[in-house]
Amino acid sequence: MLVSCRLYALLLLPWLAACSGAESNKDPLFEAKFQNEKRIGEAAVTKRQIRDAEFVVETVSRKMELLEISQIAQRKAASADTRYTAQNVIAQTTTLLTELKTLAQQKTLTLPTGLGETQARQVGELTALNGAAFDQKYVELTANVLDADEDATDDMTEDAYDADIRTMATRQLTTLKSLNQATDALHDKLNP
Repeated sequence: MLVSCRLYALLLLPWLAACSGAESNKDPLFEAKFQNEKRIGEAAVTKRQIRDAEFVVETVSRKMELLEISQIAQRKAASADTRYTAQNVIAQTTTLLTELKTLAQQKTLTLPTGLGETQARQVGELTALNGAAFDQKYVELTANVLDADEDATDDMTEDAYDADIRTMATRQLTTLKSLNQATDALHDKLNP
């Protein structure tokens, strides 16, 4: 009997290891959304509250990507203008991200612990480039992330169910517009 229990335990070991490995391969963005939907669903709240939670999670994720690519640009950019813009993006985005994390904590929202799969792939593609090609890709990627962030934030200034999220979106929108203008100016300098 003792031998069969040990044999059974040994047979289960690879299966348990496979299960635990799958946990570490989950997309952090997806996992945060899932945890929030589960918690909100158990609390029997509205779809608008789920949308608010998804907005916060996606916004935090975009800010994390902006920080990541801008930190890389600080090291790899060929142009001083690109490094300066990256430094500005880091400074402004760090402040916005801190505000978002504080709000998420107050609202007991789960946030992503890392970049989503698509974001990680984009960061990898950027990192593989050098020189002027790197600078061009940085500007393109930064503009895309800021555009998406600005559009989503603008929508939530009126559409958020939670008044705190509406207020935060309104505050952040001004900074996002300013960062978008700086990125546009950099694009113009790099493409005379």
